[in-house]
Amino acid sequence: MKYALVGSACLILILAFVIGSNYYKDQQVEKYGFMADKNAELFVRDHSPKLGSDDAKVYIVEFMDPACETCAAFEPFIKKIMAANPGKIKLVLRYAPFHDGADNFVKILEAARMQGKFWETLDVMFKTQNIWASHHNYQPQRLWDVLPRAGVDIEQIRKDMHDPAIAKIIEQDMADVKALNVQKTPGYFVNGKPLISFGYRQLHQLIQSELDAQYPN
Repeated sequence: MKYALVGSACLILILAFVIGSNYYKDQQVEKYGFMADKNAELFVRDHSPKLGSDDAKVYIVEFMDPACETCAAFEPFIKKIMAANPGKIKLVLRYAPFHDGADNFVKILEAARMQGKFWETLDVMFKTQNIWASHHNYQPQRLWDVLPRAGVDIEQIRKDMHDPAIAKIIEQDMADVKALNVQKTPGYFVNGKPLISFGYRQLHQLIQSELDAQYPN
């Protein structure tokens, strides 16, 4: 009898936890979905780099850090989903430079953007993280050695990265990071709905659910 009571109590606690977790997730989705509708600028700023059709009905907003290994790992995954759904998805990048010295990496990226080389530079950054952003052998200065692969003018980047306008972009994005309670990178929102449980499968499900809702036929 004693063991049966203990077992029942444990089962009740587990059910309460599951129900509570699901309720929290539903509340988070409802909260951020409302914010996307009423406060869209928190998710997409005029300065935000965007990739995809302007007619797309599904917006993936990613808060990222150029030195984030997981951000680099998810980039091909996102592009594959976009390629499989041409014209239906728009990717919006926001900055959350949480890593040591990441502000400078963002400044370099934005300076490259002034040369029309944003996506090329980001691609090089992600593909060469093992050279300059390895957690076991962190050598940020080596980023300069690989940047020419993006076809950029290095000396011009060194000048442009100190433009006060870039600092304001980072400041604004970090304010939105705080408002949306983004605590790690990459942080994803799909049409304002946050990715609560992180993973490839979970992100794919969230994107697919919005694709199904926005493109029922």
